[in-house]
Amino acid sequence: MTVDQILAPSDVLVGLRAATKSALLEDLARRAAAALGIGIDAIFPALARRENLGSTGIGGGIALPHARLEAVARPYGILSRLREPVDFEAVDDSPVDLVFLLLLPAPARHEPLNALACVARRLRDAETAAAMRGARDAAGLYAAVTGG
Repeated sequence: MTVDQILAPSDVLVGLRAATKSALLEDLARRAAAALGIGIDAIFPALARRENLGSTGIGGGIALPHARLEAVARPYGILSRLREPVDFEAVDDSPVDLVFLLLLPAPARHEPLNALACVARRLRDAETAAAMRGARDAAGLYAAVTGG
């Protein structure tokens, strides 16, 4: 699985604003709900439950909030570069400015695990992260994360 199979160019956001981690997750959940035709009441609580297990802030200013949902047929992502970093309780205590929301099908199949590993590997790459931060617009951000 590759990032471009999970993320559409239309689901890349530059300059997103959020005052808190919770507000950010709610905003992204609302966007995902609209794109997928799923109620936000299914998405946001699932993301919050996952965050309660431990922060999905993976370090280096990057977060990978994710959740499994019955209503999701295939992995779906939204990538955002925040206007201002937000405290995400990341493993390295660094504020987060790059966020990749990943929604996965609820049945635990290999594909969702591959999707999560694929995105995490891509985001953790120092050159990719630098290119994402240097992108001028959403198209550039998409190209940086997909390698295109």
